[in-house]
Amino acid sequence: MFSKIKNQYILAGIMLLLAVMLGAFGTHGLKDILNAKTMVTYKTGISYQFYHGFALLLMPLIAQVTKTDLTKPFLAFLVGIILFSFNCYIYSVTLIKAVAMIIPLGGLMFMMGWIIFIYKIYKNESLK
Repeated sequence: MFSKIKNQYILAGIMLLLAVMLGAFGTHGLKDILNAKTMVTYKTGISYQFYHGFALLLMPLIAQVTKTDLTKPFLAFLVGIILFSFNCYIYSVTLIKAVAMIIPLGGLMFMMGWIIFIYKIYKNESLK
């Protein structure tokens, strides 16, 4: 059985690996399929997956160093990647409007993750 921290690092690595793979697929495999507007949407999903993938990678380290439980912001970022980035990819390829309506929920999850992160660090009495 893996520890929570090990699981978090593995999930972060998976999200970053997928960002690289999906980014390469978009650049090379979808360049003749997507128009300029949908390619921008696809690349936005890639960018946010990278940003929050790196946040996922740093979260267990910050949690250990600051002795702060950062499980909730970690999960918020993970759900944000799934709702925001993955739906950007799906929408870019399918143009299904219902998928586009899910994307803002992912953005809200990213914002919630950052708000919870800030709050947890702010409330940590051991940090001066």
